[in-house]
Amino acid sequence: MDNPRIGILTISDRSARGERPDASGPVMRAFVEEHWSWVIAEVRIVPDERETIRATLIEWCDLLHLNLILTTGGTGFAPRDVTPEATRDVIERDAPGLAEAMRADSLKKTPHAMLSRAVCGLRGRTLIVNLPGSPKAVRENLETIAPALPHALDLLREASDSEAGHLRAA
Repeated sequence: MDNPRIGILTISDRSARGERPDASGPVMRAFVEEHWSWVIAEVRIVPDERETIRATLIEWCDLLHLNLILTTGGTGFAPRDVTPEATRDVIERDAPGLAEAMRADSLKKTPHAMLSRAVCGLRGRTLIVNLPGSPKAVRENLETIAPALPHALDLLREASDSEAGHLRAA
């Protein structure tokens, strides 16, 4: 089976306008490259616009058939933080354990973790994971969920040995 195909989506008004460089997207890219031989198929920066985020997620899931989409930004309490809503618009099934694990681990580091509204879920065979906008928080959250991601993608892709992971965990 081919290596999983990944999309990295930065959601930031200022970065989309070219007023500020994207700091978190490159952290996600570096993390993926350090940990796996997965293909980074798409990288994009979009503004904090619900419909734009939604359309990008649908395109990447339904047309490009990416296996994993990592988003950064727009998960807080600011009025323009609409990434969770856009993600909920497109997912068909929730994957709450990932978001719960990220919040629980982050809470050990900062009380601001309680303010995360990040959502994780599935659309078809694509896993979508919302990450915070901070480069440090992106890396920390990816470190939290990294042990589960390969198996999650194997299950979604129906890899021939994906069920073996359940036997090892027992």
